[in-house]
Amino acid sequence: MSPRIIAVTGAFGVLGEVVAKAAAAQGARLALIDYAPVAPVGLVESCGHDAVILSGVDLADLASAGAAMAAIEARFGRLDGLINIAGGFRWQTLEQGDPAVWDLLYATNVKTAANASRAALQLLKASPAGRIVNIGAAGAVKAAAGMGAYAAAKSGVHRLTESLAEELKSTLVTVNAVLPSIIDTPANRADMPDADFTTWVSPADLAAVILFLASPEAQAVTGALVPVTGRVSL
Repeated sequence: MSPRIIAVTGAFGVLGEVVAKAAAAQGARLALIDYAPVAPVGLVESCGHDAVILSGVDLADLASAGAAMAAIEARFGRLDGLINIAGGFRWQTLEQGDPAVWDLLYATNVKTAANASRAALQLLKASPAGRIVNIGAAGAVKAAAGMGAYAAAKSGVHRLTESLAEELKSTLVTVNAVLPSIIDTPANRADMPDADFTTWVSPADLAAVILFLASPEAQAVTGALVPVTGRVSL
């Protein structure tokens, strides 16, 4: 079997970088998409000389998402998997928070996944094992204080996942989402310095679940919201 062609959005972030490197280690050829202008040091080298690097892409804009997928098709001729990691987080109470954050989190979490998926659909349908994997959140199943805007946005990702999976059941494309708890990133450690980091989900462990769902072996799984919560008490 020829190497799978995998597109990763939000590829320059902590989780995106880990997923991209793990996919490359499995032999995938990669398209790395991010809004940021510059990839992290070492990412391109780890993902192979033929990786497509698409920086400065605003996936909240459908035309930009379409241009990114066209660039992938021009380079590889096909696409087998789309991993929608692009997203954002804000903590704020409804009373004291900025109302604009609700629109921001909807755009960065839901619209990016919806636009990238829509733009990629024809390519994924042509694959013998097309896969879409979204990033939801365990915190969107039951929202805590200050998590209203974020949980609402990630709930939108959950419903998008379920709905698109139903739309595509007549095809070979599957659509699933992982629902992590707290991911062990430098930013989260800085925000919660007194927490027990050993209970959190490592990016590598989360990447392993994502890449399984993006693999041909996951053909029987679609429309699933998979909790990946480590040892965090929810």
